[in-house]
Amino acid sequence: MKIRLFEDGNFARWIRTSLLAVGILIMVVAYEYVPPAPFGGFLLLLGFGIAAIGGYASRAHLLKIKPFDNSYEKARKTYGARGEEQDKT
Repeated sequence: MKIRLFEDGNFARWIRTSLLAVGILIMVVAYEYVPPAPFGGFLLLLGFGIAAIGGYASRAHLLKIKPFDNSYEKARKTYGARGEEQDKT
C-alpha cells in the first residue's frame, strides 16, 4: 500500500485533518500548560499557523482549487513559445 501525500493537486484528506487537529492541539497545550512567556506565545502562533494551513487546504479542496497541480508548466511553455515568436520579428 502506497501512502499518498497529494491527491488531485491538494493534500490528501488525512493530511488536511491531521494538520488541523495537530494545530488545535498545540494551541490548547500552549494555552493551558505553558506559562505566558515568549515561548508560550510562539507555541500558540505555531499551532495557529499549522491549523490555518490545514483549514486553507480543506477550503481549497471544497472549492476544487488545486494549489499543488502542475498546470503552470503548460502555461509556462505557451508563454515561452509566444515570446520566441515576438523576438524573431
